Amino acid sequence: MSARPLPEHPVVLATAPLRGPGLAELEAWATVICDPWIDETTMRLLQPDELAARIRDEHVDVVICEADPCKGAVLDAEPAVIGSTRGDPTNVDVPGATAKGIPVLHAPGRNADGVAELCVALCFAVNRHVLPADRDVRAGQVFADGTIPYQRFRAPQLAGRTIGIIGLGAVGRAAKWRFEGLGLRVVTADPFAADATHDLDGLLAEADVVSMHAAVTPDTFGMMDASRFAAMKPGAIYLNTARAGLHDVDALVDALASGHLAGAGLDHFDGEQLPAGHRLLAMDNVVLTPHIGGATLDTEANHTTLMADGLAALRRGDAPPNLVNPEVLDHGR
Repeated sequence: MSARPLPEHPVVLATAPLRGPGLAELEAWATVICDPWIDETTMRLLQPDELAARIRDEHVDVVICEADPCKGAVLDAEPAVIGSTRGDPTNVDVPGATAKGIPVLHAPGRNADGVAELCVALCFAVNRHVLPADRDVRAGQVFADGTIPYQRFRAPQLAGRTIGIIGLGAVGRAAKWRFEGLGLRVVTADPFAADATHDLDGLLAEADVVSMHAAVTPDTFGMMDASRFAAMKPGAIYLNTARAGLHDVDALVDALASGHLAGAGLDHFDGEQLPAGHRLLAMDNVVLTPHIGGATLDTEANHTTLMADGLAALRRGDAPPNLVNPEVLDHGR
């Protein structure tokens, strides 16, 4: 089934946050109803029946969402376009939308700079013992047990050391140039990138810091297991601002507890949080953040521009580069 053309002045319902120049561009030729989930105290997701009712009741032509499930009743309501503000539109039944001729837009690379910046922050925080040092100042323990901070918190500087980046997607590449600018030697591993410098084993053997930026697939799930943590250099740092599924958590904890790894910085956990009493929570050489790599206002501005540009292209009858299912377009109309 082919996509139906957008009306001259469509109605856009956005349950994702929109901001920046892209929003002004969109409002110039569409009626935009902004009702973002992030304005709620707790995360609010509209279930398919609820979202479908809004599509019908508010005569919505375009749905832009971040996590609301767009399947079943939503597809039956037949919006002209669905936009997912995620890099990977996992909240959308893309095959179902394609079968109904509904174009699906996504937002690749929207949070690349934000995640890369957090990766740099975690790297420095782990290496320079920022959180334990902050805690000692707040607790009046600068000279704890008769020691001086210079003794407790000495660390090798990062400039001149080697960081290994695993995965050269948008985030991996955004992290790469940042670390290069900080004076680190960057080596990379990605079987799908022709410009990668190393295979995984070679990278682990050389890197003083290993930073994960791969996607979770059947081939990468749990790729950092006990044998690969053991293959890292003694005293190396492990960073993961991608997904926890890329590493074996117990193996990581064991490598940290043994002293083989100097530290770790992690921005994601299975189930989005660690259970009470988890061994990572008691480790001073680990910095933990609650999946906030992409939590920047610029991420929202970026995905808004991607949505606005994609919709404008569809309105002209063109295929935007961020269209997931270009086969729905009937270029003969």
